[in-house]
Amino acid sequence: MKAQLLPKVALAALMSAVSFSVPALADGHSKGELNLYSSRHYDTDERLYSDFTEQTGITINRIEGKADELIERMRAEGENSPADVLLTVDTTRLERAKTAGVLQSIGSSVLEERIPANLQDADNEWFGFSRRARIIFYDKADVSDPPRTYVDLADPKYKGMVCHRSSTNVYSQTLLSAVIEHHGEEAATDWAKGLVENFAREPQGGDTDQLRGLVSGECDISISNTYYFARSIRKDVKGLPADARANIGWVFPKMTETAGAHINLSGGGVAKHAPNKDNAIKFLEYLASDQAQQYFSSGNDEYPAVEGVEISASVQELGELDADPLDLSKVAKNVEKAQIIFAQVGWK
Repeated sequence: MKAQLLPKVALAALMSAVSFSVPALADGHSKGELNLYSSRHYDTDERLYSDFTEQTGITINRIEGKADELIERMRAEGENSPADVLLTVDTTRLERAKTAGVLQSIGSSVLEERIPANLQDADNEWFGFSRRARIIFYDKADVSDPPRTYVDLADPKYKGMVCHRSSTNVYSQTLLSAVIEHHGEEAATDWAKGLVENFAREPQGGDTDQLRGLVSGECDISISNTYYFARSIRKDVKGLPADARANIGWVFPKMTETAGAHINLSGGGVAKHAPNKDNAIKFLEYLASDQAQQYFSSGNDEYPAVEGVEISASVQELGELDADPLDLSKVAKNVEKAQIIFAQVGWK
């Protein structure tokens, strides 16, 4: 059955919100083309696309936009959608795309073998291709005993010291969702309440802003994804000069005694009505190759999803990743519970 289309006015507004990188996408079934919808906004990904084209001869036509806009666009286009692949960040968005019915299950022994089971959908509708650990950063001059676990972040001794993003951010949602999965809703509520009481300021800004808060002195402890800090090691980032960055320490906190650091994914899947399905699978398999995996690390300071792939110098400086082995599709299913807890504890 076709997906129900949006009213014309709403659909027009949605289309105008999405930025086009090509004049228009191909309609269809050419063996030499791939239509990619992507919410990854990194210039360094150009190398991924050009290398894939060089190796396969398949031309990539691309539309870029925010994840929710792209998912809704695919749903509205229904069977007429030209999309072959959706790429996005965070497990919640990948699961949202699956729930919206815009992805399809695929068979690929390459992806099954190379991508760890906890980083792929149980129905083979999406696969993770790079990891970002959500870890604790702190001001070494002011904090001699930083939190060592996520649970420790709610310890009253850190009252008025912690900076974090808002509850509307997907990274906040997946972190609390993971706490729910490991510790239960009651304990997760108590944790979120304690963390709110430890906030140095109202939640605001992006991950880099949490790190800048350490430099400005607004907070002594912050939580950020690893690649934001690793990027400042590799190149200049406004508000994170090398001398100030030297005063920042970090901890890869454990989720439990046996589970390591919470991670977010960047991943993708084949569109439900992909006109170039074979090319779409080839592209996803390329993203799991050693070459592409190394470029996720060297180009955007991420941890590869495939075990044993060499990581870049900037990521190596942060250290090896001891990741929580939790199935991330389970984490995504707790987001609604997390949003209820956010409201209960006043996490804005």
